[in-house]
Amino acid sequence: MRVILAEDSTLLREGLARLLAEEGHDVVASVGDAGALLQAVAAHLPDVVVTDVRMPPTHSDEGLKAALEIRRRHPGVGVLVLSQYVEQRYAADLLTDRAEGVGYLLKDRVVQVEEFLDALRRVGAGGAAFDPEVVRRLLARSTHPLDVLTAREREVLGLMAEGHTNNAVAARLHVSRSAVEKHVNSIFDKLGLSDVDGYSRRVLAILRYLRS
Repeated sequence: MRVILAEDSTLLREGLARLLAEEGHDVVASVGDAGALLQAVAAHLPDVVVTDVRMPPTHSDEGLKAALEIRRRHPGVGVLVLSQYVEQRYAADLLTDRAEGVGYLLKDRVVQVEEFLDALRRVGAGGAAFDPEVVRRLLARSTHPLDVLTAREREVLGLMAEGHTNNAVAARLHVSRSAVEKHVNSIFDKLGLSDVDGYSRRVLAILRYLRS
């Protein structure tokens, strides 16, 4: 995939660039601020952008704002946002109208190389990838609508919200795909989401519901 990196830490940025190059990805640009990121995306139209939330000059939310602008201007470009902490508002802001080609990972997850690369692949392919800790916080704060779910359904919902397919959920829970499909159908029936079609739309609907 063609990737643009945006990270103000030179050490982390160069480390990620080297890792991605070793994995066969083409890092077409590597920048240190949000303005340069927007310019690089317009010039190269990569498959995926990997950006920190906090960027110069104020180190508040410049990276997030750039990510949202990229999703608005270039809907075909996947955006994987990295954050030092779980910031639920930022994760929610990324889900403005769709969950295709979007991800939110804690920076600690980057050292888990396979998990990071898997998230990058999913976002680049138009899927979603949300850090398990982010999903846990979202699930924990949404008490009323999820009270109707069983413990296993909540577990399946959490894995779905991370962006995993039914096959991946089945493998992680050591159950059959058909069992997962039954849980998924039950979840959507109970949450009033049975009319949602398609994997990415299901993720969007679930996370929107959790925000309510």
